[in-house]
Amino acid sequence: MQLGIWSEQNRTGIAFSYSTGFTLSTGAKKSPDASWIKLERWNSLSPEQKEKFAPLCPDFIVELMSPSDSLKTLQAKMTEYMEEPGVKLGWLIDKKQQKVYIYRPGTTTECLENPDSLSGESVLPGFVLNMSKIW
Repeated sequence: MQLGIWSEQNRTGIAFSYSTGFTLSTGAKKSPDASWIKLERWNSLSPEQKEKFAPLCPDFIVELMSPSDSLKTLQAKMTEYMEEPGVKLGWLIDKKQQKVYIYRPGTTTECLENPDSLSGESVLPGFVLNMSKIW
């Protein structure tokens, strides 16, 4: 499900909810809780490719840990995303422990404890998530 365009002024990309699936280069089918794709990457797909599990990995991925999730399983999922072409940033949010694991390709995972906010960095300039709404 397409959520909207970020940002409305410059139309740089499209945000998606958990109901949108993607097919990774390994053939694995994944549906992150939230994701964002540069508009030019999304527009390079055919209408048919956009209808099902799109054959690409988003530029930005968010996974929100639920009480039934295993941290280890979600960390493995995030690592799998980071190995994909095109992905630039990922957040794994652990509400219970109030921790955020930040994933970037080719670097060590960063863990923030109880951050006030998260930045979209250079992937989504100007995007800031106020964590008080999450905690």
